[in-house]
Amino acid sequence: MDATEIIDANRDVEAEPRVADFVIDADVHVTPPPGMWRDYLPPKFRELAPVVESDGEFDYVVFEGARRKVHLMQSQAGRSAKEYRNAGKLSDMRLGGWMAPQRLRDMDKDGVDVAIVFGGGPLQTGNMDLYTSSFGAYNRWVADFCSENPKRLKYAAFLPVMDVDQTIAMMHDAKRSGAVAVNIPAFPQTASTLNKALSQYQALSGDAQSLRQYRDAEFDPLWAAACDLDLAVTFHLGARVSRFTDKTNFLPDVVMGKPAMLEMPAIMIYGGVFDRFPNLRIGLIEAGVGWIPWAANYMDRTWDMQRYWTECNIAHPPSYYFDQNVYASFISDPIGVQLRHQPGGRNIMWSSDYPHSETTFPHSHKTIEQNFRGVPHAERDWIIAGCAKKFFSI
Repeated sequence: MDATEIIDANRDVEAEPRVADFVIDADVHVTPPPGMWRDYLPPKFRELAPVVESDGEFDYVVFEGARRKVHLMQSQAGRSAKEYRNAGKLSDMRLGGWMAPQRLRDMDKDGVDVAIVFGGGPLQTGNMDLYTSSFGAYNRWVADFCSENPKRLKYAAFLPVMDVDQTIAMMHDAKRSGAVAVNIPAFPQTASTLNKALSQYQALSGDAQSLRQYRDAEFDPLWAAACDLDLAVTFHLGARVSRFTDKTNFLPDVVMGKPAMLEMPAIMIYGGVFDRFPNLRIGLIEAGVGWIPWAANYMDRTWDMQRYWTECNIAHPPSYYFDQNVYASFISDPIGVQLRHQPGGRNIMWSSDYPHSETTFPHSHKTIEQNFRGVPHAERDWIIAGCAKKFFSI
């Protein structure tokens, strides 16, 4: 297909037959337009906000002296796989990415009753004050997006984790504004390593080489606040970030991004975090689930063999904490569904990943039917609604 051929990503789609009466989509996304920053950043930063320039077949986001093409892999809903493009114009993106009425119409067409919205943010900047302020700006924008229908649109606030007191304060703000979860980087961030080129990725990945880890006592007040506020804590494909603009490495990165998510719960389980905070709920979002029962089984065996010399004195085998504290979402993972009764496989949630390039939209119920053939309806309904309702406390 000629890259310049016009594809209407916002063409209408036909609603397909539902196979389930009620569906909670545990992971959808928004694509805030660059112009929103001027409206949502604190006044002192608004003149620094990104602007958009159009030039031929591409729109460009201009920010802090850099000019980059609008990235489309975050918004391929409405296109067939053969129509995917990596860069283009804002008009090439599905309007439901930032217009709530259109999102609700797309949910109706796709048979989704409630959706948990993820971001969207922060800005790619090396200016620390602007960087941390942009988390709050995004959270205010997504709260307004979900206010269109707060019964159907729920959201996870995005938080930086460089200063625990700051993170806790932002967590309280998120709860007051209606968030059902907070998303934090896979590893604690390190202020000294923040740089413009990687700052957006670091919002998801943090600093894997940091001397600080979430098992440390430093973070106990954060987990205590999450429990007190009844907020789920999520990690979103952050342990290994895919190189989305690199067609050579994109596919290997995508597959490796799933099992890489094991590192965060492993650190927290072996570090006794869930013994100290038994009510803490963490979610591995968009991680897939078929690998988790294997991981739980392997961790049980190695812990049993190695716990004495490592002085890992947790109260239960690792699989206990997977079933008690760790949740995960998948898009299409029939192997994970088959393993739902295995230790580690019980807290699983379905998602459409709208409007990203892995999305099941507009065929989500067809995907549900394919993933749950032969599964009793009560067990299917737990995975496509009940588990997310429990995890996000909705």
